[in-house]
Parts: sequence; C-alpha cells; structure tokens
Amino acid sequence: MWIDSHCHLDAPEFDADRAGVIERARSAGVEQLVLPAVEVANFDVVRRLAHEHGFVYALGIHPLFVDRASDDDLERLRDALRAQRDDLRLVAVGEIGLDHFVAGLDRGRQQRFYIEQLKIARDVELPVILHVRRSADALLAGLRRVPVAGGIAHAFNGSAQQARTFVDLGFALGFGGAITFERALNIRRLATTLPQSSLVAETDAPDIPPQWLYRNADQRAAGDVARNEPAELPRIAATLAALRKWSIDETATITSANVRRVLPRLGRTL
Repeated sequence: MWIDSHCHLDAPEFDADRAGVIERARSAGVEQLVLPAVEVANFDVVRRLAHEHGFVYALGIHPLFVDRASDDDLERLRDALRAQRDDLRLVAVGEIGLDHFVAGLDRGRQQRFYIEQLKIARDVELPVILHVRRSADALLAGLRRVPVAGGIAHAFNGSAQQARTFVDLGFALGFGGAITFERALNIRRLATTLPQSSLVAETDAPDIPPQWLYRNADQRAAGDVARNEPAELPRIAATLAALRKWSIDETATITSANVRRVLPRLGRTL
C-alpha cells in the first residue's frame, strides 16, 4: 500500500472530478492520503474529505497564506485542534513553515506565524508538516527554539547537513515529482544517501508535477496546464526505487512505514 504523505485534495483543480481522482489513486494502490490545510477557511473541508474517504488530515496556516490571515486565526487554529483532539484522523499541524523563495512576502509575519504554530503543535503534542522553500536554516532555528514531536519536511531540497539535522530532530523528508527530473541532482543525491528511515513519498497534488506532466512557461501561458494527481505516486516513487536499488514493493513498504512512524496517529487509523 502506498501513502501519499502530502496531497491537497481540497484544491479547486479537483472540483470537477474529485471522485475520479480518488478512484484513480486507489486503482494505482495509493490507499491513504495526508491532507494538509493551508488556511482557516479550509479546515472544515479537509476534515470532511478525510472522514468521507478514510484519509487523514492536518490543520495549519501555510506561509503563503499568512498575509491574508488575521491574528485571530492562530487562536482559531488552537481552538480547532482542541475541538478535534480525539479525532484520530487529525495527525499533524500543517502545512506550516517559511517560504523564502516567493518575492514580496512579509518574512517577519511568516516567522511569527511559524513560531506560534510550533508552540501550538507543542502544546497539543502533534507533529508538524513543514513547508521548506529556501528556508531550511530558519526553520531549524525555530525548531531548536520550540521543539516539537517531529513530523515531515515536505518537498525537501536543502543541503545534506540540513537534511541530517531535520532527521536528528525526528523528521522524515518528503520526495515527490521533483525527483523525476534528471537535472535535480541535489534531490537525487539526498534520496540516495539519506537513511532509508528518513524518506517518505508525496505528490503535493495538484502541484509539483513529475517530469512527464511538466509544462514550460510558454505552454502554461497557452493554456496547456498539467495537473498532478495522487495516482502518480507509484510512478514518481519508481525513481526513488531505482536510485536506492529497491523493488517497487520495498519502496512502498519502506516509505509508508516511515509516514506511520512520524505521524503516529495515522497508524492507529489503519
């Protein structure tokens, strides 16, 4: 069984055929999805989808959404986590973190929301799902300041030293569509050299398409937009399998076990 450790099933890109997306995922052997929220407005949606389809979810405020979040949203997050504390399908606080790639974002506000959400995760004793985009050192500094119960560093593409530090702090690292590009040398090197216990598979669907779905800027401008799906996970993970010299079945078993370890509540729902 495959576990997609990061999928935005609630995204509007799936509104027209969400049932078909789920059916295709299950036909491909992807039986479990982790559905992270990105803002208070979609907390109820990800929870409903998780319960309707037997998936699991996380609640948090994404760094790309903090500029439109109110300060009261942090208390709303705390209240939602407390209200759902007995819901075993709630497995983490996320997606939270820092984005130092997108221009024009208020880094100070991102940092404040990040630290406050780490404190909330610590208080409710849940792991976190981290958005890491050119921000690994700042994220690690926050984790040293506010330790939490591990989690997943999603779409990781930092240095080997940063990777080892995340692993030492109880995190697994998410590998998805980017690994399928031959020029993604750093990601492929990390996937090859990190301990097998630190690797989890993800799609970030509908985003981060694998190489065979990628469209360049001109194609996208012309309306040729590709959508990633959780059904792509086994094919994406085949690259990881080749790099590690694992069979496909071994890769599914190892990566799924790693998700269950870093998100302990997930194991109790299966």
